[in-house]
Amino acid sequence: MIEQYIPVFIVIIVAVIFAVATVVMSKLMGPQRPNSEKESTYESGLKPIGTTNERVSIKYYLVAMLFIVFDLEVIFVYPWAVQFKKLYSQIGISIFFSMLVFLVVLELGFLYVYKKGGFKWD
Repeated sequence: MIEQYIPVFIVIIVAVIFAVATVVMSKLMGPQRPNSEKESTYESGLKPIGTTNERVSIKYYLVAMLFIVFDLEVIFVYPWAVQFKKLYSQIGISIFFSMLVFLVVLELGFLYVYKKGGFKWD
């Protein structure tokens, strides 16, 4: 049984060795000439405004997580909609209700965030 996984282990070992060797060789053979310009903060080619230790608003992270949640919704709903006729003929009405439950739970989350003011940029 384990003999079937030997090629996979070999590929993983070769990949790890290659990654480590690339980083080590880059560090050993690459140019090491630091100066103040190279060590300065880079912000789109402009001089940075303020310090780099400023806190980011929690709204930024909230919007990023909401984007991921609703992006995942599309990932689940689109293939389901494309294959709905086939799934309905094979499984029956339960395929519709399972997606309905998924969408209702997602909508409840959306309404919760809306009520808490997660979409306001004050």
